[in-house]
Amino acid sequence: MCQIRVWCWRLRWFLGIVGAAAFLVMATWLRQLPYSSEPILYAYLQIVGSLLCFTYAANALVRFRGTHDRLTLILAFGFVLSGAIETAATFNFYDILASSNFSQMHVPMAWMVSRTLLALVLIAALIVERRVPNSRDPGREIALALVVVVVVAYMTSVAFFGSTLDPIMHPRASVSRPADLLPAILFAIAAIGFGRRSRRHASPFDRVFCAALWMNVGCHVLATQSERLLDAPFTAAQLLKVGSYALVLGGALLDNARMFDQVRQLAVTDSLTGLSNYRTLINVMETETQRSRRTGRPFAILLLDLDGLKAINDEHGHLVGSRCICRLASVLRIHSRAMDTAARYGGDEFAVVLPEAGEEAAVSVSRRICERLAKDGEFPHVTVSVGAAVFPRDGETIDELFDVADRALYGMKRQPDGIRALARIAACL
Repeated sequence: MCQIRVWCWRLRWFLGIVGAAAFLVMATWLRQLPYSSEPILYAYLQIVGSLLCFTYAANALVRFRGTHDRLTLILAFGFVLSGAIETAATFNFYDILASSNFSQMHVPMAWMVSRTLLALVLIAALIVERRVPNSRDPGREIALALVVVVVVAYMTSVAFFGSTLDPIMHPRASVSRPADLLPAILFAIAAIGFGRRSRRHASPFDRVFCAALWMNVGCHVLATQSERLLDAPFTAAQLLKVGSYALVLGGALLDNARMFDQVRQLAVTDSLTGLSNYRTLINVMETETQRSRRTGRPFAILLLDLDGLKAINDEHGHLVGSRCICRLASVLRIHSRAMDTAARYGGDEFAVVLPEAGEEAAVSVSRRICERLAKDGEFPHVTVSVGAAVFPRDGETIDELFDVADRALYGMKRQPDGIRALARIAACL
């Protein structure tokens, strides 16, 4: 197994190196193309990229409200700031095109600021997540995220606007835009950090996000080969950047859908047994009551209660007692019909709703449950008391059905052990 992992690791590195080499060859090839895109395409790409940034930020804020994940919050603020800068850059770009050819040989400052800022925010988010203790107060998390983003934005602005840095294109050099190496390195650091993080969390969104970061690295590698504004490497870099934003947003939406599905499952199922909970049980019984009144066909409900669970807890411990509850839940899940609904509505109290079933079907299901639980082969041996009620014979409301089934169940429990054992054996014959 270890040897297989080593070979897989070597194969990934080999494929990565081959892919990087092929990407560099493609970037060099794009540089040779006599291509020049329309300014309107650049404007559209900037607008779409900004909208994707703002949409992801809104989605991340919704996610933070439900999870209080500080990393998501910091990323939301970072994408908002980056999107705002790129929006402003759209209007400034036409001024650059209308100026002299010498001005067009300069890398747009808004491009450098927004991209470097986003990369630094990503790195800062990883550092904060690992180094700063979590807080249970959402207000403190928001304040911390704002402080991190403001500090990173201030440092980036000072580095580019408060210094003599002037990113210029060098058409004859092998790397015509060396300034883009800085964000490329920063995005690579962030991609490596998120890659290590995804190994711990193993979330699909984390893997998608890591792939999007490597797309941003490729974006700036392409940009290093750009000799003039709107040429082929410049346009390809813009497309790759917008594609990375779309990938991040799509991954976030799919991850939110997964989380919403998990929340929905938690809302309708019991956390220990995986069976339906009391709310689902009542909803199913209301549905069956209405259908039975409409079709004239009866349905049955079984109430089940483990015998002697308190004694098992006292003698063997609560973990064994919980295991006994799960044993009964497993029997109910496996040996009920597909149309039946098994639910846990109390500590050791269960219910099974049997659609279109009368007294005979209720007895048959009770017998099967008793047999399977008695033969599960686990220790300690457990038994179950069962009470049944049939709609509309035993009642026309949910409360009446519960009352009849509950009285039948506790009528069995109140019998002496010997008589109760004989009654249970007779029920299972």
